[in-house]
Amino acid sequence: MSEETLPDEAQTPLEATDVGQAVVEAPLDDPDTHRFECRSCGFVFDPAEGIKKLAIEPGTPFSALDPVSFRCPVCRSKTLAFKDIGPRNKPSGFEENLGYGLGVNTLTPGQKNVLIFGGFALAIAFFLSLYSLR
Repeated sequence: MSEETLPDEAQTPLEATDVGQAVVEAPLDDPDTHRFECRSCGFVFDPAEGIKKLAIEPGTPFSALDPVSFRCPVCRSKTLAFKDIGPRNKPSGFEENLGYGLGVNTLTPGQKNVLIFGGFALAIAFFLSLYSLR
């Protein structure tokens, strides 16, 4: 590689991971973009959404919240009850398992929901189409 290409590669904020045939681009570990889940009730604080009920603006990271005054809007637990669950678009599961499962392990939880419930809807449509047979 030449010296001209090294600075450009060093400045890229994304880290590409080759998983099987698909390339998954994951942001570098930035805790300000991570979501936090309350271990008491399951409420998820997403910095991209904020909390309108508590007047927390979108884009506010969890680390910027006041640990003394902030409480979970559902169960009123303190910040110590929250656990870091990672960024929103991170594939769920362990990193070493992302290469298995016919590429399904690299899907985000939202994509997996579409795949599962889309399959259910297709199966129900197929079952209902059997009534048209004589």
